[in-house]
Amino acid sequence: MDAHEVNRARAALALFVADVFASVPRKDQRAKGDCYLRGLMLDGRRKSIQAMAERLPDGNEQNLQQFVNQPTWDPGPVRRRITQRMVPRIGPDAWAVDDVSFPKDGKMSVAVAPQYCGALGKQANCQVAVSVHAVSDTASCPLQWRLFVPQEWADDPVRRRRTGVPEEIGHREKWRLALDVLDELAGWGLIPPVVVADAGYGQNADFRDGLERRSIGYAVAIRSDVTVHPHDAVPTAPPWSGNGRKPQPRYRDKPSPVAALAADQGRQAFTEVTWREGSRGPMRSHFLSLRVRPAGVKSRRLAQAAATDDSCWDGVLPDVTLLVEWPAGAEAPTGYWLSNLPDTLPLAELVRLAKIRWRIEHDYRELKHGLGLDHFEGRSWTGWHHHVTLVTAAHAFLTEQRLAPKADTAGSPSTRSSTPSRTC
Repeated sequence: MDAHEVNRARAALALFVADVFASVPRKDQRAKGDCYLRGLMLDGRRKSIQAMAERLPDGNEQNLQQFVNQPTWDPGPVRRRITQRMVPRIGPDAWAVDDVSFPKDGKMSVAVAPQYCGALGKQANCQVAVSVHAVSDTASCPLQWRLFVPQEWADDPVRRRRTGVPEEIGHREKWRLALDVLDELAGWGLIPPVVVADAGYGQNADFRDGLERRSIGYAVAIRSDVTVHPHDAVPTAPPWSGNGRKPQPRYRDKPSPVAALAADQGRQAFTEVTWREGSRGPMRSHFLSLRVRPAGVKSRRLAQAAATDDSCWDGVLPDVTLLVEWPAGAEAPTGYWLSNLPDTLPLAELVRLAKIRWRIEHDYRELKHGLGLDHFEGRSWTGWHHHVTLVTAAHAFLTEQRLAPKADTAGSPSTRSSTPSRTC
């Protein structure tokens, strides 16, 4: 936004700040929040505090530094209020779990470490955060964030102390952080209609099991090497001699990679589906859905642990839907998803949900390139969380303006419902 656009939006922004930052105790801090949001939304290549302060007529670098880096306000209630506003506005069809990376120099920025950096597509020195987004075909918004703490930081008291990492925060896998976020949002009365995720999460049997245990539907991407049994496969046990432990039922045929199983169906088994309108016309490809039983040691152990009586487990692995994409002109299938949604769900709707993650690319494009999500130059735990919260607030405000500039703000969060009401 240029300065004239920001000035025209000042009244709406003031009301937004008054609501979203109502938990911030001091009036001068709320004013700094308004100032910071304007700095994020103003045109400018860099959104560091120094650069924003120079562009703002009321910008004061020292004041903004103190506002962002000092622990004098809690970002949690601010993010909660943003979520309560945005979920009813967006009317999400799904929540998308993802992670985002921030390349960094040096090793003193909080939680920075050599690890896979999605922004660069390779191993690099970076921070990584797990995020959950509310997504519809028309809009999306991040709901909550978790900064991933690598193991080396869990074991480094010096860097933890210098950057202010809380004592209770340690290393936790990304899929666990994602489930933690879903649990926190559930505590706010917010339940996802469906969870979607890329293969980094969908590949993980523990993550899928965590969603099942929370009664959350999912449609998650997997790699082509995931192995499954056909739906009609039946586990059997060899005859018991009467001596020793009674043998447990097992699937006697070797499981197949989903790539091989899909290819065996032949191209003629795939149906053309159009799932949305793209910038260049309808988005369409060919898809097939099959009922399968994910295999592997982890899947077996989880299924056995979930059995009421371990000694009487019948060896049957849970069944889910395998969705496969085989585009016209491709020599083999190119995309794979697992879903626990009802098998009565129409194929076109399953495809739309599996593909809906495209929307959060708009989030990241605006959050990073437009609003400076990865421009924060501070090193502390507090500063990082404050900055991410403020960027989320700026993104939420802009999303509201695009969706329904004159709509009333919802007074309460959506609750457990498979068909959230749309207010935009």
